Amino acid sequence: MTKSALQIARAAYQPKLPKALRGAVKVSEGEATQSVADQEEIKKLFPNTYGMPLLKFVESNEGQSFPAINVGVILSGGQAPGGHNVISGLFDGIKTLNADSKLYGFILGPGGLVNHDYMELTGDIIDEYRNTGGFDIIGSGRTKLEETEQFEKGLEILKKLGISALVIIGGDDSNTNACVLAEYYAAKKYGVQVIGCPKTIDGDLKNEMIETSFGFDTACKVYSEVIGNIQRDCNSARKYWHFIKLMGRSASHIALECALQVQPNVCIVSEEVEAKDMSLDDVVTYIAQIVANRAEKGNNFGTVLIPEGLVEFIPAMKRLIAELNDFLAKNAEEFSHIKKSYQREYIISKLSKENSEIYASLPESVARQLTLDRDPHGNVQVSLIETEKLLSEMVAKKLDQWKAEGKFNGKFAAQHHFFGYEGRCAAPSNYDADYCYSLGYTASVLIANGKTGYMSSVRNTTAPAEEWIAGGVPITMMMNMERRHGEMKPVIQKALVKLDGAPFKKFAADRDTWAINTDYVYPGPIQYFGPTEVCDQPTKTLKLEQA
Repeated sequence: MTKSALQIARAAYQPKLPKALRGAVKVSEGEATQSVADQEEIKKLFPNTYGMPLLKFVESNEGQSFPAINVGVILSGGQAPGGHNVISGLFDGIKTLNADSKLYGFILGPGGLVNHDYMELTGDIIDEYRNTGGFDIIGSGRTKLEETEQFEKGLEILKKLGISALVIIGGDDSNTNACVLAEYYAAKKYGVQVIGCPKTIDGDLKNEMIETSFGFDTACKVYSEVIGNIQRDCNSARKYWHFIKLMGRSASHIALECALQVQPNVCIVSEEVEAKDMSLDDVVTYIAQIVANRAEKGNNFGTVLIPEGLVEFIPAMKRLIAELNDFLAKNAEEFSHIKKSYQREYIISKLSKENSEIYASLPESVARQLTLDRDPHGNVQVSLIETEKLLSEMVAKKLDQWKAEGKFNGKFAAQHHFFGYEGRCAAPSNYDADYCYSLGYTASVLIANGKTGYMSSVRNTTAPAEEWIAGGVPITMMMNMERRHGEMKPVIQKALVKLDGAPFKKFAADRDTWAINTDYVYPGPIQYFGPTEVCDQPTKTLKLEQA
């Protein structure tokens, strides 16, 4: 395999570890925990893994000896920078405890466990992947581990390989599955531990014990670099408004963090739109007004950041999508026989008055996306809606209207971008390289101490790495009941942007200035080598939250 100069240099980087993990470790148990909501239901569903204490690792002077163990590891869901370092940390951790321990990777996600598709991860393989991006060491997949049949099928291969612990690296859904699996194996007394690791670039898997999900830091730095480059182009040509959609379907953490890094003219935060019960027209008017205000100063250019899931947060759009989903599910046959050219009129005539008016106001391309592209459950695939084009088209329409009324005399031309996949497999920043390595190493200590149903937790990460606090948090502590596909299910509660939190407050305090002035910041590419203040910065979000 041909390697770039950066890959060769990064292979030599030794991730930093918290002081408590560098020698013999003692487990300090905290208070018993309970779930964030729906305590009775969660307790009933997880009798063996509910109410366990918080764990903190502290340095110990006692020498310890551990038997060799075989551990399995799974990468689940979408990619996030640093996954390879979680596996490296896990590998180094179990080998430090006992050199005869073995690590097996299941190929292409949880499906590899069910299908018995695996490989042993040896030292020479691990060394090829240290500090690299992506999940290509064993691949990832989105198979959900939910059925008893899957658990039993997985157990067959775990027994055959002598694996007594499984580490699942994933987001909220994957860790929910990890918790269900831990409970099942504990109830059956199968002797298999299950540990989770918090991954998602979206940043929506966090709480007081999980400061941030890994990959968020790197992805936001990658997006902020390219947004900064676009802003520099924008300020050079001075003739375009750039509408930039960013990943983050369920929460706006990425858009908010990038806004704090690059200081755009506009950043929409979905959670605020929902809280203020804003309509699509309200959002469009807000952007158009900023365009008009800048035009008055002779600035017919700017940048607008938009979270991927915005449409689902606009209450009126949510109601429209719900009615469309129901209507098309019941009338799919009839709809399929209607000529393309009449489909829009047909839908308009069938919806309730409020939803009919909203649907009629949408640009043709977006209206089409809402009715044609369904997922396997018959629902609108919101991530396919080109929200950036929807907003720019509607802003253009409003500005034309204002021009006719004499309220706008500038120029408006738009460019569109969607940054998503570009950030998911980037080489991890120093922060993510260190954080992920510590998460993996922490998982090995949780396993050595016989724990199951825990998520690896590393906190205090705005301090130097040696002061980081490693431990474990029971996954049941993060759970609540939510309606999924028509029935109530236990799931890890998503962390949305808090409108009373320090990051949003900082943004809200500055955005009016950024809207009218050109206060762009150009962060540049991720720096791996150089002064600490350049290379080892955590996200603005984390610094504000921990301040």
